[in-house]
Amino acid sequence: MTKTRTRTFKTETKQLLQLMIHSLYSNKEIFLRELVSNASDALDKLRFKKVEDSSIKSNNPEISIHINTEENKITISDSGIGMTEEEIVENIGTIARSGTANFLSNISGDAKKDSQLIGQFGVGFYSVFMVASKVQVISKSVFDNSENGIMWESSGDDKYKLQEVNKEAHGTDIIIYLNEDNAEFNNLTRIRFILEKYSQYINFPIFISDNTNDKTRINESDAIWLKSKRSVKEDEYKDFYKFLTYDQNDPLLWVHNKVEGKSEYTNLLYIPSKPPFDLWNRESPRGIKLYIQRVFIMDDASHFLPLYLRFVRGVLDSSDLPLNVSREILQDDPYVEGIKKALTKRVLDELAKLKSKDFAAYESFWKEYGLVLKEGPAEDFENKDTIASLMLFSSTYNPDNAINQTLDDYIDRMQSDQDKIYYIVADTYEAAKNSPHLEGLKSKNTEVLLLTDRIDEWLMASLGSYKDKEIINVTKDNILDNEKPKKVSDADKDTLDKIKSYLGDRVSDVIASSRLTDSASCLVLSKNDPGAQLKKILEAAGQNVQDTSPIFEINTKHKLYKKLLDLKGKQFNAFIDFLYDYAVIAEGGSPKDPAKYLRQLDKYLS
Repeated sequence: MTKTRTRTFKTETKQLLQLMIHSLYSNKEIFLRELVSNASDALDKLRFKKVEDSSIKSNNPEISIHINTEENKITISDSGIGMTEEEIVENIGTIARSGTANFLSNISGDAKKDSQLIGQFGVGFYSVFMVASKVQVISKSVFDNSENGIMWESSGDDKYKLQEVNKEAHGTDIIIYLNEDNAEFNNLTRIRFILEKYSQYINFPIFISDNTNDKTRINESDAIWLKSKRSVKEDEYKDFYKFLTYDQNDPLLWVHNKVEGKSEYTNLLYIPSKPPFDLWNRESPRGIKLYIQRVFIMDDASHFLPLYLRFVRGVLDSSDLPLNVSREILQDDPYVEGIKKALTKRVLDELAKLKSKDFAAYESFWKEYGLVLKEGPAEDFENKDTIASLMLFSSTYNPDNAINQTLDDYIDRMQSDQDKIYYIVADTYEAAKNSPHLEGLKSKNTEVLLLTDRIDEWLMASLGSYKDKEIINVTKDNILDNEKPKKVSDADKDTLDKIKSYLGDRVSDVIASSRLTDSASCLVLSKNDPGAQLKKILEAAGQNVQDTSPIFEINTKHKLYKKLLDLKGKQFNAFIDFLYDYAVIAEGGSPKDPAKYLRQLDKYLS
């Protein structure tokens, strides 16, 4: 048996560094975010050391960015903890070694919880070589009492230089010599925009200047989501919403929470009073803004809320999210799914509170967002009943077309022997309210929900039931399971058989109706057949929908049926066509030959 040999991986340092520089990040402006985050970490480390040792003397904590437009270079300076030569070699000369991660590993408890440290991968610094032909790092440790510091210099290849240079103050200066392809960053306005985008809420003051402008602070905004709810005034919440969304209207409501424990994060979510312009574009960028310890990471973090809550705006801040190394991609993880479930529940709970406390305001919300919320039961089975409880409907209970009845309201008014919730879907409120399918239920004073949105049949099919009450479409067969088939005479049975024989494949059966009281006929679908509205949705989605044969129900007590009994031959068949088209029109359809129907109508009325 041969002996096992252990070897060490060989690394081409230059190739590894080039791979990191050119493949890790998709957006060049990220380099500024990473370097400012490193500067913030250096200031935070110094803050911790001063707590441990009050004898440490330091300058005011700040970060400065100076753009030298004449020499095409940017200098980023901080008055943080600084580095010794050994630390520079360990933290910068060693690829993917994070000084911040090492620092965090040496603190625990409340100190770790209170830290604002950002970078933990050890690769963010190298993003600077996306835009630089050469980089110099001049640093002096706060523990070094000499007048010198250490300069590290590299052009992004496999070598770097170290040199002792004069430096009086502790901290770090990063001098970036921009290459020709990235002259766009040699501009005060461009750098200011990037800093305001990514680093506006950094916990230390950030100043910017160039050859012609004195330094000015750019991050005076407060990260109000990190404050306690008690310390934030209502106007501050509203002003921050307007700043965040560029919406001039006040938000309808907001949800502000700080979660500690297994998952640690802070969220500040808003529901706009008016829907975003792209609400109905399901493919448009959506989601909330994601921050890691005050540093902006991504604009449309869609992982944290379901699609039916795409109108929610706001901020999520956490230090424990599973990002990829470049911090540009959020990875699938149970931690992310846990946050999504929690945020979804909070938004739905807040809507339930609004419905309970201010129904008029909730009606306004439903008018703007009800159609989107109706997507919820099919997408979010876990919260299906909660979403159902938030829905508003028109109903035969109302004297008008007001959409203000809930499923709970319906159940509270149900008759003692009723165990089902009934609804009908039509193109208009009037068509639903006056549908022949409702006549039998109306005669028994049974309430029916009147639905007119194209999505409604799909919605109710997704719900299936609510609080153990089956939800029934009144246009389907056997809506009253406890009713026996209507008894008919032998003569009527012969007539119904003749009608069925003539209509052929257009119907699956012809029966005497027990639901019709005023109308002559109607078409009834089997339980599993899609209705007209659902057919339209499926066809719009590109699905082939098979033609179905409905049941043709006839009111054997109606005068038109009585007229039919007096006809024979072609006149009998023509009158059957008339009754069939009558039923098609009653359910919102259109006869195949409208002109023929009108000629028949004129004939029978004359």
